Amino acid sequence: MSTDEAMTKALLPDSQLPTHWYNIVADLPEPMPPHLHPGTKEPVTLDDLTVIFPPALAEQELSTQRFIDIPDEVRQIYSIWRPTPLIRARRLERELGTSARIYYKYEGVSPIGSHKTNSSVAQAYFNHEAGVRRLTTETGAGQWGSALAFACSAFGMGCEVWQVRASYDSKPYRRMLMETFGATVHSSPSELTQAGRTMREQFPDTTGSLGMAVSEAIEAALTDPENARYSLGSVLNHVVLHQTVIGEETLKQLAMFGEDQADLVFGCAGGGSNVAGLSFPLIRENLAGTTTTKVYAVEPSACPSITQGRYEYDHGDVVGMTPLMKMYTLGTDFVPPPVHAGGLRYHGMSPLLSHVIQLGLAQGLAVEQADAFEAGVLFARAEGLVPAPEASHAVAAALAEARRRTSDADACSIVIGMSGHGQLDLPAYQEYLNGTML
Repeated sequence: MSTDEAMTKALLPDSQLPTHWYNIVADLPEPMPPHLHPGTKEPVTLDDLTVIFPPALAEQELSTQRFIDIPDEVRQIYSIWRPTPLIRARRLERELGTSARIYYKYEGVSPIGSHKTNSSVAQAYFNHEAGVRRLTTETGAGQWGSALAFACSAFGMGCEVWQVRASYDSKPYRRMLMETFGATVHSSPSELTQAGRTMREQFPDTTGSLGMAVSEAIEAALTDPENARYSLGSVLNHVVLHQTVIGEETLKQLAMFGEDQADLVFGCAGGGSNVAGLSFPLIRENLAGTTTTKVYAVEPSACPSITQGRYEYDHGDVVGMTPLMKMYTLGTDFVPPPVHAGGLRYHGMSPLLSHVIQLGLAQGLAVEQADAFEAGVLFARAEGLVPAPEASHAVAAALAEARRRTSDADACSIVIGMSGHGQLDLPAYQEYLNGTML
């Protein structure tokens, strides 16, 4: 390995923006268990999925094709912020006294400050092409809701968002951002849907959950089939697919630094799209026998679906309107505490990422909230970038590993998925700094 010591960031030219999404399904040694229809319990079909999604996204959800073309219209919008930089965290390395070479793939340069736009733009495009006028969705921290609001604005579509109550109340700036892009935002559970009313009756003091918000968003789409469709920001195969632009760029950028591979990769995991998007192209190289990268999906200890959940069929929502998916799950009745990493408060995990973990191609780690914020503050003071609370979980796990690397014999390359910035999450950092964080 030969690295230019003066090089801090690898920037790809616009001409290197990926032209295809990568579908890891084509290369897995065992096929993932199929999604099941919630009524018949038979494998879902294209017809089943097109009740909720446009045909192109339904096809992507079931596709076994290795590479899928990114439409020119999507790439044009991607080019506003992509390719994103891969940055060598040299100041952080010195602060830690580590022999590890630490890099972070920074997705916070997107219009809304996170990786979520990689899928929102694609989903809005395919829905627009199918004649859909309005998209409904759920959001936790507000990153996905903001991303879909931006994408719908780009294609002249309406956007209606159900935001988990804990985040709706604690993150008003995310709601303001969604509304700036033209979205309508509701606190979930709400009185606007039967699912919401039922949950409010059963749990009058609930702080909400992503599973509850999913149920409301799906119900709202199904009651307006002529104009509306539902859009999901993580978990499903087509969402993971869209995020692989992150990993495809990272492979090229590591080579620019003179790295043969990423030895260790850490990405935060709520629904799974961030860490999967970063790691799946790298796992492809592992499967081809050219690299030996180790991948870690880092989740909050307060919502540990991988490390403490069961690998079994479960619904993605509370009411049971979604297909049954085999995944790591804490159960649809699990309501996580209102931790600040709102984007990681989901009871389940991407079925595709879950299958990859089951096959031993990646593994899960859990991090306490205080440890995540401690790592986020250290990272900010060293690198001048405040990570989103979600990304701070990956930072914490990566720093724990880097601290163990103190000699040349222990040296390795570490890549962190910096899924977004935390500049709209500063009240949470303030709680940590003043010692009032639970």
